[in-house]
Amino acid sequence: MQSREVPVTAYQAGEGFLSQKQKLVRQVVLPYQYDILNDQLPGVEKSHTIEHLRLAVRKLKGEEVSPEEYLGLVFQDSDVAKWLEAAAYALAAGPDPELEARMEEVIDLLEQSQRPDGYLDSYFTVKAPGKEWTNLQEAHELYCAGHLMEAACAYYEATGKDRFLKIMEKNGDCIYRHFMEACPRGFSGHPEIELALMRLYRATGNEKYKELCAHFIDVRGQEPNYFIEEQKTRGWNVWGNDSLDTDYTQSTKPVREQEDAVGHAVRAVYLYTGMADLAKESGDESLQAACKTLWDSITKRRMYVTGGIGSTVIGEAFTVDYDLPNATVYAETCASIGLIFFARRMLELEPRGEYGDVMERALYNTVLAGMALDGRRFFYVNPLEVVPGISGEAATQRHDLPQRPQWYTCACCPPNVARLLTSIGSYAYTVGENTLFAHLYLEGTVGTGLGWSLSCETGYPHQGEVRYTYHGPEQQTTLALRIPGWSRETALTVNGEPADLASLTKDGYAYLTRTFREGDKVTLTLDMAPQWVTASAKVPAATGCAAVQRGPLVYCAEGVDNSDDVLGLSFRRDGALKAEAFDPALLGGVTPITAQGWRQKDAGGLYAYGLPRREETEVRLVPYYAWANRGLTQMRVWLPVG
Repeated sequence: MQSREVPVTAYQAGEGFLSQKQKLVRQVVLPYQYDILNDQLPGVEKSHTIEHLRLAVRKLKGEEVSPEEYLGLVFQDSDVAKWLEAAAYALAAGPDPELEARMEEVIDLLEQSQRPDGYLDSYFTVKAPGKEWTNLQEAHELYCAGHLMEAACAYYEATGKDRFLKIMEKNGDCIYRHFMEACPRGFSGHPEIELALMRLYRATGNEKYKELCAHFIDVRGQEPNYFIEEQKTRGWNVWGNDSLDTDYTQSTKPVREQEDAVGHAVRAVYLYTGMADLAKESGDESLQAACKTLWDSITKRRMYVTGGIGSTVIGEAFTVDYDLPNATVYAETCASIGLIFFARRMLELEPRGEYGDVMERALYNTVLAGMALDGRRFFYVNPLEVVPGISGEAATQRHDLPQRPQWYTCACCPPNVARLLTSIGSYAYTVGENTLFAHLYLEGTVGTGLGWSLSCETGYPHQGEVRYTYHGPEQQTTLALRIPGWSRETALTVNGEPADLASLTKDGYAYLTRTFREGDKVTLTLDMAPQWVTASAKVPAATGCAAVQRGPLVYCAEGVDNSDDVLGLSFRRDGALKAEAFDPALLGGVTPITAQGWRQKDAGGLYAYGLPRREETEVRLVPYYAWANRGLTQMRVWLPVG
């Protein structure tokens, strides 16, 4: 059974865990990021993003603007696009005149920086006029356009205002003309436009945007490779990317022939999201099958236990099956966000618990770890092992920072986290024929579009009881609840009466079909006992090790809880895991876990003869998403077992 997304306006947040994250984004993150985008925070690395738009406006008005005045990166229009999208979702939750006024100011700049033919890109207007569309491999024109399209659709959905949408329709028409007529073999080196076009298609009903999406997907990977041919003639570079590395851009083969997730991880999952979206809208079974193949490649052989993807700094990319190093990992925050996009689209194609499980894993671990608890510092890279003095310092680990910086030049991740969290209601639920699917558990109320609504109360992810209440007229309908793969013992009750969960469950969802009445209560109780996690023996970095998970949360050991030394820690094979009482004062409120373990004594020199000496100790663990919020310290997710 296929389903469709729930509009962001249909969900109203409650007071739960993710609702508090949304509140943090609205009250702290969005104003903070706006100030950074405007270069208004002293001591923080400058963005130049809004200034680029102002330069483009001046240039189009005929003022003298030097290319050297453009000080940022080629794709920086996308930073403001993602901020606009996040802000739009914040408006969907409730009016905010100040935020909306700021958005309108930025939209004014975008409108004024758009050329008469619809072209819109500050880099090429200011820095490289005359070179438009000549470096599709590197220059991110279509990527930036895609993010702006998404932002425009979000603003339209949230407010009903269509000025921004019309700007991006004009831009979409410009792109359509160029790539369907002047450059029919061209496509983006950084996929994103594909999923954005599908969104623009749904917002406008204009079939040509879906047609252009299909064109971009179908032309990718065709011979001769467009990027190899392009590099022979263009005569200029942005990064100096090797056009022969076609895996990097997912263009070695046509998409329906691709069997492994390869290349730049963010680009890959953005592409796969667009493919899944198109497959659903067009009924293309071969495209859907390709999506499933690529999904399996990622989640069964190339994904971290935290939901991180992309295991190497070289190309921010996938490597080969089971190559999942902990200390040199990349696991870009944006990549896990893209994996969530992909999972949601796969859920719309087919409600299978594995898609929801991965979506949840990536969200509660890597994505939340990408932002500090105060909303003012961000990770680009998400390691599973950190040793201060090596991490961020050694040449092989310079990318794996032990602490979150306030900002960085390539600031794709911070506003990406913001836009995901403010729109999380549309990931929590989808609607099928007379069926509401609940994929994530978060407090609040959702309108189904089926003549009824559903409210949810829960202390998830720290508590396992999820309570739903039906609101609406008496009618027969279906509520489908995801049963997480990690929950060993699960119970379901309806108005206090136990339900036969086994008979109701198919493909990881419990389908409760009945005549619902106002006030009917459905309670899902999940098993929150902490449990060991082991990796395939094919994963060298986790051989002989175990991780700890409670509910959807993967845990880690930090030095601050373990005598400033986690390198010598190991779990006792015969030891037990114990969940402590929830501590509201620790890391914003967490449930620590303790385990019986060993501490290896130092050898006394670089090397020593004899076997390691050890002593009994207690290992204390906290949720991975909360690490690096208490100063510089060691951290490990996987610990040896002995």
